[in-house]
Amino acid sequence: MPMRTPMLWSEALLNATSASKSSGDNPVEAPAPEKTLPPRYMHDTYAEILLPFASSPKLFEQYTNAWGGLRTGMLMEHLDSLAGSISYKHMLGPGVETLGRIHERGFYIVTASVDRLDVLAPLSPVRDIRLSGIVIYTGTSSMEVAVKMEALGASGVEDTLLLGRFSMVCRDARTHKARPVNPLIRSSPEETALYSMGENAKKRRRSMALRSLSKVPPSSDEAAELHSMYLQYGQLEDNGHQLSNYERVWMGDTHLEKTMLMFPQERNVHQKIFGGYLMRLAYELGFANASLFTRSHVTFMSLDSISFAKPVPIGSILRLTSQVLHTTPPGELPGVVHVGVQANVVDVRTGHEQTTNDFRFTWYPDDGSAVLRTVVPKTYQEAMLWLEGKRALEMGDQIRGERNQKRSA
Repeated sequence: MPMRTPMLWSEALLNATSASKSSGDNPVEAPAPEKTLPPRYMHDTYAEILLPFASSPKLFEQYTNAWGGLRTGMLMEHLDSLAGSISYKHMLGPGVETLGRIHERGFYIVTASVDRLDVLAPLSPVRDIRLSGIVIYTGTSSMEVAVKMEALGASGVEDTLLLGRFSMVCRDARTHKARPVNPLIRSSPEETALYSMGENAKKRRRSMALRSLSKVPPSSDEAAELHSMYLQYGQLEDNGHQLSNYERVWMGDTHLEKTMLMFPQERNVHQKIFGGYLMRLAYELGFANASLFTRSHVTFMSLDSISFAKPVPIGSILRLTSQVLHTTPPGELPGVVHVGVQANVVDVRTGHEQTTNDFRFTWYPDDGSAVLRTVVPKTYQEAMLWLEGKRALEMGDQIRGERNQKRSA
């Protein structure tokens, strides 16, 4: 099911005006949720998208980037749409083909966060690519959707290119409060293992939220490493030169910004800006920042996290700001750059900005070389962002290490 709305924008405006006029007289009540929601089989939630790049030069032309590869941001847009479609399929049943109108369904589903998207192999444009996903865990009002990107050949799957997880939440169409989701049935040991994976991912997010540097101070080891970095890169000699032989870049000097008007052509079924489109915009800005910082073309390694705090209204002004938050030590191989992108909606009357999304990405130079510049925080707030970036890189290394161990086993 497409997550882009089939409704004309003129019709959506007319409906919004009519609903506003009649809200005081005859408010339309959304259907109440069923007292007992029917359970769904995990395998019934499976869905896929096939992108036949190898056999369709015209399709590849739409996705090719300036270097002959694939536009990863556009593939992320598809993955977000796929995760939403799978979530609605779980709620409405495996036979559903169209979503219909949200107020008639009585509920809607939004992306709460993206846990991770890790690239496992190069995204080759000369092979067909399949995007697929399945609901692997359900809470009271939330779902964990696992997604996968695979390269296909004549004999079937040749490579798994990307793995990731989306956290989706269900909301009541009238009250916008949490609404229960259908429970999940596991019918095989493999599905039970997937369910445990989704459950552990949810627990890990809660644990990381409790350890967030916005709530608790850094550990003694983190404080010591931050101080060591300051002694090595944050000070100047008497003649005004930095102590390290490598180029130091203040975090504030890596600031990159893009301001856009949000048009209705990029809306979703909820008449808000489509989350996958925001992912693409953030990815492309972060890519530009990583390239400027490394002074080279970079390759995408992972999407470390995305949080969706608030929807972005159609017609709003969106400001995307990006900063390099962390880099591997200068000279270390392979060198990587961790970039944060924040999306804010700007109130034109007051100038007040409200954060709607927070994105974290990691890239590395194409040739696998070291990063010869190091980003250094100047303020306490920047120091906490530097430590958050360090945590993200350590988490990525841990996850990739665990996957490599499973492959070798």
